[in-house]
Amino acid sequence: MGDTIMKDYGEDVFSEKAIREFLPKRVAAKLLATMREGKPLDPSIADAVAAGMKDWAVQKGATHFTHWFQPLTGGTAEKHDAFLEPTGPAQAVQRFSGKNLIGGEADASSFPSGGLRSTFEARGYTAWDPTSPAFVKRHENGATLCIPTAFCSFTGDTLDMKTPLLRSIQAVSKAIERLMRKFGQPKAHVEITLGAEQEYFLIDRRFYMKRPDLLQTGRTVFGAAPAKHQQLEDHYFGAIKPRILKFMTEVEQRLWQLGIPAKTRHNEVAPAQFELAPMFEDLNLAVDHNMLVMEVLRQTAERNGLVCLLHEKPFEGVNGSGKHCNWSIAYGGRNLLTPGDNPRENAIFLTVLLAIIRAIEMHADILRMTTAGAGNDHRLGANEAPPAIISVFLGDELNAVLNAIETGAKGTKGAAKTALRVGVDTLPALPKDTTDRNRTSPFAFTGNKFEFRAPGSSQNCAQSQMVLNTIVAESIDAICDRLDGMKGDFNANLQKLLQYEVKAHKRVIFSGDGYSAAWPKEAAKRGLPNLRDTMAALAPLKDQRNIALFEKYGVLSRTEMLSRWEIGMADYHRRIRIEASIALEIARSMVRPVVADEFSRLATALGQAKSDGLKFGIRGLTALSSKLGAGLDDLHVKCDRLEKALAHRRHEAQIVAMNDLRRTVDRLECLVDDSRWPLPKYREILFVY
Repeated sequence: MGDTIMKDYGEDVFSEKAIREFLPKRVAAKLLATMREGKPLDPSIADAVAAGMKDWAVQKGATHFTHWFQPLTGGTAEKHDAFLEPTGPAQAVQRFSGKNLIGGEADASSFPSGGLRSTFEARGYTAWDPTSPAFVKRHENGATLCIPTAFCSFTGDTLDMKTPLLRSIQAVSKAIERLMRKFGQPKAHVEITLGAEQEYFLIDRRFYMKRPDLLQTGRTVFGAAPAKHQQLEDHYFGAIKPRILKFMTEVEQRLWQLGIPAKTRHNEVAPAQFELAPMFEDLNLAVDHNMLVMEVLRQTAERNGLVCLLHEKPFEGVNGSGKHCNWSIAYGGRNLLTPGDNPRENAIFLTVLLAIIRAIEMHADILRMTTAGAGNDHRLGANEAPPAIISVFLGDELNAVLNAIETGAKGTKGAAKTALRVGVDTLPALPKDTTDRNRTSPFAFTGNKFEFRAPGSSQNCAQSQMVLNTIVAESIDAICDRLDGMKGDFNANLQKLLQYEVKAHKRVIFSGDGYSAAWPKEAAKRGLPNLRDTMAALAPLKDQRNIALFEKYGVLSRTEMLSRWEIGMADYHRRIRIEASIALEIARSMVRPVVADEFSRLATALGQAKSDGLKFGIRGLTALSSKLGAGLDDLHVKCDRLEKALAHRRHEAQIVAMNDLRRTVDRLECLVDDSRWPLPKYREILFVY
């Protein structure tokens, strides 16, 4: 079995092996140079690449091709075209040209554009991204060749997630190259890497189909807490149930065929919650792969009679799901976030580390923007996820090192027990197993990378990584600019500069409990932004300072920034309205009739008992019927309030009214005959497989 897995790994990817097999030697060499080094694609090889790629895909059973792209919906999109091309009456061949490969007109007029184009100006264009290899997606009756592409308008405005990500990778790579020149390092390849840990829920499809709220919104708008949920913490890392293990095995086998290095699988904290973690990859490829991971999870669940829920908070009262984005930078194959073996490497490590801390401190607002969304509003700060306040966790050892740099005095504890001279001293060993001790931090240093834990499970990694790259590029350039203006000994200047950076930006470093009630107060004293909800989190997209930053690096233009604000706001309002509408429908058409009938039966029984002169049971029937009657009245009032809120189209009022209605419905769930309650309950959904 193991040998078969290794043989099948990457078999559905137009990999280097396939490229060398299906393309002429000269063409293969040029394409691989583009893929590895980012060199411009030679247009003269396009037809040969297309022909070889088509032959490879046809061998895999493909009959169609598609330009696979990531529109601003946050998901993926594809339009399939057959290889078939008629050559005469009742005659055809399979053909795929370089023109078909390099670009296409996707139309796609209904995707959100935030005003970048009108519906009647339907032209949207896809452009091949050769740095992310083509792959084959299989289905029951065949397969489709998928070509990762960028998506833009006729005017050149970006309409996707990939294009700004690629621009940001270029920006931070240039900044790193500039910094490395300061340290006298030879020119080398910069690689930004990502490992995206994906959390998700699995539930039985039978229950899903009986929950209109899950069907319509991905989360339950009603549901009383079960007696047992995650209090005992017995699900976390527990033995995986056979049905779930079968599902996970199928997922991994398909991911391996797609060349996705799925490495870890385990039960998460909440019942019915799980995690899949891959190994690190090139950032652009890792983002594409994470989108495929989510698709494979959903499709495999369906084949197994399950449903994969990627909503950030599908169930009230238990942990929600995030997507932990583990980000790092390598230069010439060496991870710059790993302390080195000599003073010069350690000086580089500390400079890059402080550039990142500076970036987070100065641009926390725009980084928080990347986690905005109706689903994540339920999760961030909800006692299982990082708070909406962006801070950095380093661990005691690194904190001690930075303290030694700042004060120039001997450290009192941890790794730095003597004054640290940057570029002269070698850093004490930093134990990797002590750097990841704060699960409440949204941005934590974890040995040789930073883990951004705030993104939601359904969100596209591209946006957070695009912003992170851009703000880090700005910080590295700012440090280089200051070094350019300093004369004299380089190490002494660097020591002064890093000392300044620690003092100027240490307010963002926090090692305490991010879940505590004291932290928001402390953060306010420090002047850290606390953008509590989506409305506040999207606002930085309109801030002129942020617009200028992204324009400077050519990542997003002013109009592209503003378009993303409009898209985010529209998406948020629509999702809240859908949730409120389905809550009202369920309450009136499913819950109210059952409660009314239950109340009627109890009232009839009570009247009969009294007329029969019974002495026992009268008190119990009276109490229960009173609770149900009061609940029925309350349900009527709460439904009317929600209806009015929907009519006035104010999302704040809709949220308040929806939450009020939920409290009433959840109380009634505990009073009505279990066999008559119209919705599957949490104790069924979360525990029955």
